[in-house]
Amino acid sequence: MFVNRIKEIKRIKAALNQEASALLAIYGRRRCGKSTMIKKVISEDDIYFAADLREKSLQIEAFAISIEKIVKGFSKLRYPDWDSLFHNLNNTLRQKTTICIDEFPYLVKNSPELPSLLQNIIDNNINDKYNLILCGSSQRMMQSITLNGSSPLYGRCNEILNVKPMLLGWYNEYFGFNAIETIEGYSVFGGVPRYWELQKKHQSLAESIKYNLLDPDGVLFKEPETLFYDEMRTSVLAFSILTLIGLGCNRLSEIAGRLEKPATQLNRPIKLLIDLGYVIRETPFNTSFKSTKKSLYKILDPFMNFYFTFVVPNKSRLEFGLIDQVWDEINGKFNQYVSKQWEELCRNAVPRLKIEGKTFHPAQRWWGNGVDRKPMEIDVVAESTDQSTLLMGEAKWMDNIPVRKIVNELKAKTENAPFIQNRKVIPVLFLKQKPDKTYNEITMVSPADVIAVLK
Repeated sequence: MFVNRIKEIKRIKAALNQEASALLAIYGRRRCGKSTMIKKVISEDDIYFAADLREKSLQIEAFAISIEKIVKGFSKLRYPDWDSLFHNLNNTLRQKTTICIDEFPYLVKNSPELPSLLQNIIDNNINDKYNLILCGSSQRMMQSITLNGSSPLYGRCNEILNVKPMLLGWYNEYFGFNAIETIEGYSVFGGVPRYWELQKKHQSLAESIKYNLLDPDGVLFKEPETLFYDEMRTSVLAFSILTLIGLGCNRLSEIAGRLEKPATQLNRPIKLLIDLGYVIRETPFNTSFKSTKKSLYKILDPFMNFYFTFVVPNKSRLEFGLIDQVWDEINGKFNQYVSKQWEELCRNAVPRLKIEGKTFHPAQRWWGNGVDRKPMEIDVVAESTDQSTLLMGEAKWMDNIPVRKIVNELKAKTENAPFIQNRKVIPVLFLKQKPDKTYNEITMVSPADVIAVLK
């Protein structure tokens, strides 16, 4: 079942349908469905070639064989280099064709001259018979090849698409779960379509977690190591940082102390983890992002968060076969884990919601001392786009919630918050289940409301 990618497909088709030949770069995290999306766009008369880590001569030979399906006899010639292959390709094609090279960074590893060669082909219009799609899962390498100002292909792409994990609403459409099951499942597997396919093979979320994630033979048991392989010279430091964040070390000083390294040595690997979408740096609402003293780091991606919270600390026991024992412990903490994911989803939903006729900027958490100088935390805070109003909310993921108590606590927080500055405050509760009773003084947002806007 293929869902979403509507915007990406529209842009790809628009670029390929123009009169002049196009160069497209498509990259993103492994298993996000890039290849499937491209195959939805190109036709049977186009060429799709999946590169690998074989030697250059073998790759050239394999590429020539793939072209054979539309150009008879193409692979019978021997091509000493990529230049001769691409020149002959343009000379032998009889109609406009699209050529897709998947995992393009693999080719560049063994043929570092390839970007310069393609630059020459494009600049001299030697590819007037074909469009070229370069696709890759190594986000760092693809960005370097296409977005780095010193790269030969810089400024030559008609489209550069970063295919990201999908939002919550598409997960809901894929499975057709109820709202609570959707939040719980997404909190584990996130927005990666391949993970959804693996989950769908099982009757329950628990069964899919145990089979795919907790079992040492499971497809996803070593998934982060695979993800890091293409992105980093060594994954040890990144793995260690994520492990510590998963254990609750959220400050740079804490992480550096546990690793016995100067904090300055962690700036580059943490930045890379942020760029890859695995980690987020969080500062309180109304605080300058330049302030490092109040910065916290947390794992942004739901799958990575679950993995480093529950799988990594229990790997020894899991390798020993104690899967059910570990799952029983996870299950006892699962609601608490989902509640943190629910908070993040609520913050993500705020800019897409319209409450009391107002639209809002992206939401943040706030923590610090209130007007009474006592420590306080607010789950969701956002300023309206017209700067006249603040949304202040609490996100609760529990059954039988004492709504009146939470409403009163939130009202007390709004009166004690030091950043109101004479603005109107709209109090909001984001609840796992809306209460039967109506509370006119406060807005209630349910999982179904959040799912509806996160698409």
